[in-house]
Amino acid sequence: MSDPDSDLRRSPLDVAHRALGARMVPFGGWEMPLSYPSGTIAEHQACRTAAVAFDVSHLGTVRISGPDAFGLLQRTLTNDLHKIGPGRAQYTHLLDESDASVLDDIIVWWVDAERFDVMPNASNTVRVRKAIGGTDVTAGRAVIAVQGPDARALLAKVVPAAAEVGRFRVAPFSWRDRDCVAAGTGYTGEDGVECSVPADAALSFWETLMSLGIVAAGLGARDTLRLEAALPLHGHELGPGITPLQAGLGWVVSWTKEEGFRGRDALERERSRGPRRLLAGLATEGRQPVCAGAAVLSGGAKVGEVTSGNFSPLLGHGIALAFLPPDTTPGLQVEIDLRGRPVPATVVKLPFVAKKKD
Repeated sequence: MSDPDSDLRRSPLDVAHRALGARMVPFGGWEMPLSYPSGTIAEHQACRTAAVAFDVSHLGTVRISGPDAFGLLQRTLTNDLHKIGPGRAQYTHLLDESDASVLDDIIVWWVDAERFDVMPNASNTVRVRKAIGGTDVTAGRAVIAVQGPDARALLAKVVPAAAEVGRFRVAPFSWRDRDCVAAGTGYTGEDGVECSVPADAALSFWETLMSLGIVAAGLGARDTLRLEAALPLHGHELGPGITPLQAGLGWVVSWTKEEGFRGRDALERERSRGPRRLLAGLATEGRQPVCAGAAVLSGGAKVGEVTSGNFSPLLGHGIALAFLPPDTTPGLQVEIDLRGRPVPATVVKLPFVAKKKD
């Protein structure tokens, strides 16, 4: 019998994770660290109070280059690249043409005049490349996200140019005479920088970060951090049947750009009639995490479904994201059906934990 894990891709930092005692798990076609011996809660708190490093090499990098690169992305993706320029990054969506479902949510790094590094989610790289073309350069680099209130100060000790990159800015830096790129982006609600480093230089870069006292953090903490900040995860808050408007992400859609975007007609139809559901936040008492897929009940009737849920280490109670009727308002008392047991919950304003100011 074949090993089901044999086809999983591994990060250039795989050996470092194993040396640190990481618990490795399959994720998006890769084998990645879920947590380290300190545990998810400790890693989460380290990001909120100091600095952590995540290996996010499983994210794709599709490089679009040449004089036609701008026009291709501009007429395909939802956001408007005219709002930014070279040396900037932008969050955007790739939509299904038929129903405006979010096929993927993407960060575009506009590295220089004719080079864009498009960063899809791990399992969606092939889908995104099919839509926009380009070259998949994922295997040639590692991406390390350094996040937390102390991230920039610690990073400045070894790569000042990376530490100085502004929020949603992109800048080159050098590590061991190798060309690298830093972006002021992340997925935690904290300040920080994501560094793209050539694969053969990534291990030395990671080990240097560890020597500075930056804490290694895995996918478990990445998920609890993004949930506290109410950041969407593809396959949960975004995906088949879910549009940007339903997910509360209409701000990534440019209705005025002349080039339009893929799926615009379908999304326009939804905008005219109004979304049938909207993403909302739920808070529960106690430490029990809420499971994705659980029904949300009001007056005993199902009114929605949880998309993501967990225990919030910072707040000390359960939190969840759920699609609910569009007229739902904060303060409404509902119940979450956890395997036949109703758990009281309150609709709350998002995010659960306020994002840090720039």
